[in-house]
Amino acid sequence: MTLSALTVLIVGLIAVLVLIVGLWAYGTANRLDRLHVRTDLAWQSLDSALARRAVVARAVSAAVRASVDRSRKLASLADAAERADRVHREGAENDVSVALASLDSADLPPQLVAELADAEARVLIARRFHNDAVRDTLALRTTLPVRILHLGGTAPLPTYFEIAERSASETFGHEDRAVQRTSSRVVLVDERGRVLLLRGHDPTVPEIYFWFTIGGAVESGENLRDAAAREVREETGLTVDPAALRGPLWRRVATFPFNGTLLRSEELFFAFRTQEFEPEHSGFTDLERRTVTGHRWCTEDDIRLLAATGETVYPQDLAELLDEVNIVLARRVEPEVRAIR
Repeated sequence: MTLSALTVLIVGLIAVLVLIVGLWAYGTANRLDRLHVRTDLAWQSLDSALARRAVVARAVSAAVRASVDRSRKLASLADAAERADRVHREGAENDVSVALASLDSADLPPQLVAELADAEARVLIARRFHNDAVRDTLALRTTLPVRILHLGGTAPLPTYFEIAERSASETFGHEDRAVQRTSSRVVLVDERGRVLLLRGHDPTVPEIYFWFTIGGAVESGENLRDAAAREVREETGLTVDPAALRGPLWRRVATFPFNGTLLRSEELFFAFRTQEFEPEHSGFTDLERRTVTGHRWCTEDDIRLLAATGETVYPQDLAELLDEVNIVLARRVEPEVRAIR
């Protein structure tokens, strides 16, 4: 029995169509899997941000002495939010938001105001990231072909997380409470992969020390690279060609009190390798002379040891991030900027 040319053509077309549908289904299933992974990771980040806010809320409750009942209620709400399951988590977290909104930030120490503002900013960012991931997943999962072919498998549909967001003015007490600042920072490493850190303290809190990378505020009319090179020169005496800097590779946004002022600082980090040298600080401003007490070339283990002794190192997780810096410098490539803590 011989097949006609028309039959062969039809069979061929059907085979091609089946192949195309199969490839589309395979690609779509993989894409859905990636979207579900992204949604799960986004929820983990949001859960961590909410947990951190609960810790800060309890610290705030301990500092509110004007009303014992209000203090206990806030601590109780924070505990309840941490214990709540996913179904009841939104309501519990909104109760915490309402309780925090009822506080007068003027009654709190500046450090706690900054901690609370930073915690709420992280919740806001994490919630939006989570909801974006949920939106993209639902947009694909709910299409007719995906539903007909059951490409989503048995995975439950992700859900949005709705929580009241507080503006900066609500968190800080008024719009001018936090001073906005953009900073250029440099992860300066030597030929052994060690990073140069400065040790200092807030002039208003001289008993608490911390460590940080080279850098400072961008001046009017400066670009980020020029500001980074200038800060290296002023704080170490080393002259650096701005074009030789790699980056920015990281972006960090932090809210904190310093020298009596509440700052909201956006920090962009560059990387540069040099031979080990002894920094000199002739370019320090008067404030920097009162702030910086020392310096040190640090390995990853050194950074972890400093943190273990109670002297915080900024940015957080710098020990784990040093490998990334050394890879970027070794490959001489311009990295994509990403957010860090």
